[in-house]
Amino acid sequence: MAVQEVRAFNRFYTNLIGALDYSKHLYTPFTLTESRVLYELAHASRTDAADLRAELSLDAGYLSRLLTKFERDGLVGRAPSEQDSRRRRITLTPRGREAAALLDERSREAVGSLLSRVEPELRPQLTDALRTVRDILGAGRPGPAHRDGPILRDPVPGELGWIVQRHGALYAAEYGWNTEFEGLVAGIVADFARDHDSRLERVWIAELDGGPVGSVMCVRDDGPETRDAEPHTARLRLLLVEPGARGHGLGERLVGTVVEFAREAGYRELTLWTNDVLAAARTLYQRAGFTLVAEKPHHSYGADLVGQDWRLPLREEAVIPTEGQRKGTGP
Repeated sequence: MAVQEVRAFNRFYTNLIGALDYSKHLYTPFTLTESRVLYELAHASRTDAADLRAELSLDAGYLSRLLTKFERDGLVGRAPSEQDSRRRRITLTPRGREAAALLDERSREAVGSLLSRVEPELRPQLTDALRTVRDILGAGRPGPAHRDGPILRDPVPGELGWIVQRHGALYAAEYGWNTEFEGLVAGIVADFARDHDSRLERVWIAELDGGPVGSVMCVRDDGPETRDAEPHTARLRLLLVEPGARGHGLGERLVGTVVEFAREAGYRELTLWTNDVLAAARTLYQRAGFTLVAEKPHHSYGADLVGQDWRLPLREEAVIPTEGQRKGTGP
């Protein structure tokens, strides 16, 4: 009886989501397997070919041909792994990230359209049932069906606003800061949304159990007059982890992802500005190799604070900037 029910559900759901014609379903040139590979690459800070093969249960030869196609199309780059030279590290190019983001957006739209047919009062029952199926069938099985931790991904429409809202709410609740801080964050987010170079600047959203629980940003900090020159300084901004998501090592992952991105983008150094009361964040920065280079008392956000500039060289030839070169104007 159980076998018949599972097979009946498989047939029903396959027809429902149009998985038999995936590229037509989402209006993309990618097959279901190609889309799964792009998804995995977009949601991991680094992925070896062996990791992909195990995660998706793919044949080694088939995965190699697929990655060769992606590389030819300018979607991925391949290089020896830093941990093991016998392994190949796969990363998405800016063009690959754009393709993955488009897939993610259209997939969310398709699921949203599907859920629109369900009465609002029945949706909690549906999500509970889906979670139960995943937990039971995924028990003891590695892979996407049994993810225990958060994933990092690009923001979807509306989530830049979520970053502003959660910074304002959390810092008010935990430190008593006023709306001046929320306004600062809103300006940072607006500047990014209005004009950024996707090759050199990026925002990550941490997702856990289907919802956003954290954020971080990497932006160029050289000034507009140097936009056409080789990148020199990047700035880490807007690191946030929701209280309920702490304890997963998520803050360390977010900081490490920015460090790796900045290094691969060609920056010589990575800087950040924070306040001394943010003890947990400062510990993360120290673990990542940042050093404190300047401190200055200030009164902002309705509180007396001590602002701090931190710096991490990404190349040996990087030099410490002068006080005039350091901005130190935001998180």
